[in-house]
Amino acid sequence: MEEITLYTTTWCGDCRYVKQFLRERGVTYTEINIDEDPDAEDLVLRVNDGLRKVPTIEHAGKFFACSPFDPHLLATELNIALNPSKH
Repeated sequence: MEEITLYTTTWCGDCRYVKQFLRERGVTYTEINIDEDPDAEDLVLRVNDGLRKVPTIEHAGKFFACSPFDPHLLATELNIALNPSKH
């Protein structure tokens, strides 16, 4: 799977949902807190038409926001299972 980068903040509930969704499916990601990285905040603003939307997700050269949290959108955009597999 291509690298996934999450642009997040510590206070964002949707960010926590996305991270849990990915962890439950064994999907690794890099997380960047935009409150601590002004360049990342600028990128989020640029790719979201001036809106500070978190989480913003970068995958395969494409950016999309998952706020409000939408598991169907996330699974579709990242081409992963909607429901985690049971072992």
